[in-house]
Amino acid sequence: MSRTSLTRFLVEEQQAGRITADLRQLIAIVARACTSISIAVGKGALGGVLGDAGTGNVQGEAQKKLDVISNDILLEANAWGGHLAACASEEMDHSTPMPAEYPHGDFLLLFDPLDGSSNIDVNVSVGTIFSVLRKPAGVDVPGDGDFLQPGTAQVAAGYTIYGPSTMLILTVGHGTHAFTLDRETGEFVLSQRGMRIPEDTREFAINMSNQRHWEPAMQAYVTDLLAGKTGPRGKDFNMRWIASMVADVHRILTRGGIFIYPWDKKDPSKPGKLRLMYEANPMGLLVEQAGGAATNGRERILEIEPTGLHQRVPVFLGSKNEVAEATRYHRNADQAE
Repeated sequence: MSRTSLTRFLVEEQQAGRITADLRQLIAIVARACTSISIAVGKGALGGVLGDAGTGNVQGEAQKKLDVISNDILLEANAWGGHLAACASEEMDHSTPMPAEYPHGDFLLLFDPLDGSSNIDVNVSVGTIFSVLRKPAGVDVPGDGDFLQPGTAQVAAGYTIYGPSTMLILTVGHGTHAFTLDRETGEFVLSQRGMRIPEDTREFAINMSNQRHWEPAMQAYVTDLLAGKTGPRGKDFNMRWIASMVADVHRILTRGGIFIYPWDKKDPSKPGKLRLMYEANPMGLLVEQAGGAATNGRERILEIEPTGLHQRVPVFLGSKNEVAEATRYHRNADQAE
């Protein structure tokens, strides 16, 4: 039986009128860049890529060497492609227009070059997350403000997970599909078409060490989960937490569950931990296209109007009915106030 490569899949999507030739080529370039990142991650200590880079990003977080390497790989791969007008990275203060000496395109690319990089030194799965938007009409050289589009405006989104196997999970707005990297040929091969998240679940992923900082609605929701069969939910739940968003979301896309990173009072000045543009929006689109749901505890993530390139939000995503239940706790608490 013939295998469907990523290239063939994208050509078929173009022939079906779902994507343009430029978007097809842009996704192919991002996939090749992720293959290069996979090689760098796979070398580990032998490649001299572990440890801190001695720098910080715009959020004030220490950068790992692989954060910087991955960011550079994505920038360089897309600089000459001719399909981008500009790109923005979680690791950079501001968006970057494509160099004037190269041809330009009509797309904007956002990416988290190495999500979960704090786990690199202990050999836990990490990944790259990306989102594609259209350049606003009439804009010649895009700036930060041109990226501030709601998640519903995304024309493609995906992530690559660097684990025991390297996988690319992709949506162009018509389902969520999984591709596995064939290390012998260097190509991504379709391994699951139309991923579906079960609507109900008995698994939740959350950092329980922050429980004392949560707002009352979040406290009540998790208390009821932990009460199990004897509690109001009437069933036992298992907790899973990898502390790498890509790995946690990949598990949910594969077998269901709910991933939660709520607002907490540990740092009241921050409305959440995760970034809307680089993490919540692309993951939200992937999850919704797989039959799941994604909210900030009150409203659909993809409908949030961005106000900043590095804006943070609470995130609740995964199995549709469980996300609705968690969101109900927060909405009911708001109405009671």
